[in-house]
Amino acid sequence: MTCFRSRTSLRTLVALAGALVVSACGEGRQSVLNPSGRDALLLYDLALVMFVGALVLWLLVGGLFVYVTRINPREMSRGLAEGLIVGGGVLFPVVLLGGLLVYSLPLMQAPREADEGMRVHITAEQWWWRVDYELPDGSRVTSANELRLPVGQRTGLVLNAHRVIHAFWVPALGGKADMIPGRETYLSFLPESAGVYRGQCAEFCGASHALMAFETVVMEPEDFEAWLAAEARDATPPQTQEATRGAQVFAREGCGSCHTVRGTQAVGQVGPDLTHMGSRVSLGAGILGVEPPDFANWIAHTETLKPEVAMPSYDHLSPDNLTALAAYLGGLE
Repeated sequence: MTCFRSRTSLRTLVALAGALVVSACGEGRQSVLNPSGRDALLLYDLALVMFVGALVLWLLVGGLFVYVTRINPREMSRGLAEGLIVGGGVLFPVVLLGGLLVYSLPLMQAPREADEGMRVHITAEQWWWRVDYELPDGSRVTSANELRLPVGQRTGLVLNAHRVIHAFWVPALGGKADMIPGRETYLSFLPESAGVYRGQCAEFCGASHALMAFETVVMEPEDFEAWLAAEARDATPPQTQEATRGAQVFAREGCGSCHTVRGTQAVGQVGPDLTHMGSRVSLGAGILGVEPPDFANWIAHTETLKPEVAMPSYDHLSPDNLTALAAYLGGLE
């Protein structure tokens, strides 16, 4: 009875583990099983081919082992035994793995090519993303914690990191790439479906590594061009009395020493550019929304929401000033 219960418990654990794996890899905006770009599809196909190749190798070697030990266990001649070892253990794996290698290596070239496409410079900070869109004249449009790409066009990503190693990964659009301080790495994406896809730092980088995400918004080309033109403009002036008071709180608290709001006296380079913060999909590198309560929550509890972040919590602000500051930031569209 004890043995039966142990086996039943083991089967239950295996079933639960399988369910967790399947649910974690299921379709979604951050899933390798939901390829929405040319590069992600290449990796998806490559994974299937590799899996089939590994399965064939396992079945043949395992089948041969079962045959000689269970189905037909008999004494073999030295020549037959050596032939099985050399053929099944050396020649066949070399041919199979060599074929998979020849198939896979050319697939790695496409994600590195984007010479004629747009270039986006992304720098991984602790723990957020600095994003600069390079225009044809060489100037740059700065954003943060969000990447926008046009459908059907390959975009080159120039990757750098500040202080510690990070890794850039948008599973639905392509593979991952390390971001190493002092070394520029390169990746490119060719999205094929408009939508919002989640990206994540894939290299442990410190206390808030799990909170270092970003949204990738894939847009139709004409919508992307309109967005980029709007992103290059200065910040929208406060539209309400409350937002105007929030701008005064922003200046009085010295927020401009760390953050830039183009068109104002705020020119800080330490933290994310806030010029069009209100038009982004998320706040705090993918951990909050962009509604007024989200801004107020972030400002008052920054260090709690993101451990070891460089920005202090402004929990000394009165509720009225906190609400006004949130209204100002939310109006930066």
